[in-house]
Amino acid sequence: MVRVVVADDQQAVRTGLVMILDAAPDIEVVAEAADGVAAVRAAAEHEPDVVLMDIRMPGVDGIEATRRVLAAGSAQVLVLTTFDLDDYVDAALAAGAAGFLLKSVDATRLREAVHAVARGDGVLAPEITRRVISRYASAPRRSAVHGLEQLTARETDVLTGLGRGLSNAELSADLVISEATTKTHVSRVLTKLGLRSRTQAAIAAQDAGLV
Repeated sequence: MVRVVVADDQQAVRTGLVMILDAAPDIEVVAEAADGVAAVRAAAEHEPDVVLMDIRMPGVDGIEATRRVLAAGSAQVLVLTTFDLDDYVDAALAAGAAGFLLKSVDATRLREAVHAVARGDGVLAPEITRRVISRYASAPRRSAVHGLEQLTARETDVLTGLGRGLSNAELSADLVISEATTKTHVSRVLTKLGLRSRTQAAIAAQDAGLV
């Protein structure tokens, strides 16, 4: 059972999201939040697998709330917003969000994304994925990635796979290891590089020239 907190300042939107998620037999919405502070509080109290996070909310917005949730280790964050803006995408990924979807996503895709994030995979809306790849492909390497020297050869292989956008299942098949072992390696890579999400790791792999 995947446990979810739904954070959105619009009651009607929250109600719709809760209905979509609760319709799945293996997803349970454990709390709702109408702003960033409430989202952080709910994540700390209920320790869900995923927080479904809007960006534009009163007081503490979804970007800062994402930072706080991840800093506390309360849950993974899947951003769901109306606004298809590169600044929001970059800010959400920099904050450590595991995924970024638009509210135009259909119910099936939304439930699949929640499951993917709960498994430890990253999720981006297809139209956003194309833009992110294009920007990073055309941009110069931004900076050195600190901590690469701490990685073992296998962990470097895992980081390279993350840079290629591989899921845990695909990494496991590519490296001929179990998914449990893959998750352990991903966790160690994030810890050694001081990162909060596999999406940040993918960006680091790009910056390091591994892919």
